[in-house]
Amino acid sequence: MRQSSFRAPHREAPSSGAGTFSQEHRDMGMNRVTILGSGTVVPSLLRSSCSILIEYGASRLVFDLGAGTMRRLLEAGTAISEVTHLLFSHLHPDHTGEFVSFLFATKYPETCRRRTPFRIIGARGLLAFYEKLKAVYGEWVTLEEGLMRIVELNASGPDRLPLEKIEILSLPMSHIASSIGYRVQLPGGFSVAYSGDTDYCENLIELAKGADLFICESALPDEQKVAGHLTPSLAGEVATRAGTRRLVLTHFYPECDTADIEGQCRTSYSGPLVLAQDLMSFEIPS
Repeated sequence: MRQSSFRAPHREAPSSGAGTFSQEHRDMGMNRVTILGSGTVVPSLLRSSCSILIEYGASRLVFDLGAGTMRRLLEAGTAISEVTHLLFSHLHPDHTGEFVSFLFATKYPETCRRRTPFRIIGARGLLAFYEKLKAVYGEWVTLEEGLMRIVELNASGPDRLPLEKIEILSLPMSHIASSIGYRVQLPGGFSVAYSGDTDYCENLIELAKGADLFICESALPDEQKVAGHLTPSLAGEVATRAGTRRLVLTHFYPECDTADIEGQCRTSYSGPLVLAQDLMSFEIPS
């Protein structure tokens, strides 16, 4: 199976891999995966909250929507009105922080409000979460009937959601009770796995099994391991056991920027490795 290609024309790439940051190719209709945010809720001039964008045909799938994501989305060449699916890995604020702003900007101003339907996807509890937001914000986040559809997936076992030309698979992760990871199966067999937030677990290995692109959280260096999150060596072990074709580490707290994240990951993983940066993108082979 062919691997994704990627390059970095305008910034020096990380030593373990390069990424595309240029806008030059974005008018060419390429299918791609873009790292919208590679950081956390901690404010950073370099890293927005963890989020990815998958562009395939007319589909625009955004995974997680924390602080800074909407601006990064625009920098990546996609308007919020073009987002066809918004998928949440879980409902912590660093992954949902701009959801209210997204809904508000979808509705106002009247002269440019969204007209095309879209879906919001997440684990069971997402609808109740939205209803609580409506209880606080009222009409500001209440969209016209038929514009937004909320789809809830199983948080206690595997689930699948077939879309046009794309299939979404989900599995529970080891973070909070409603955390799920996603695997996107594309035509031709290309697959992208996204961990969301998680600790080491067998479901994550299953999710990433044979994935062409495995985007995996690596929140803190090995020596600062906390429950519910991975470290570089643990993420590498998952990728090795899963037979991942390319590993992309993301969701970096500031401590990671001064640590040898690549070196720690290399103790357990020898395959293609990329340390994520905001707006880095990977072309999906046609």
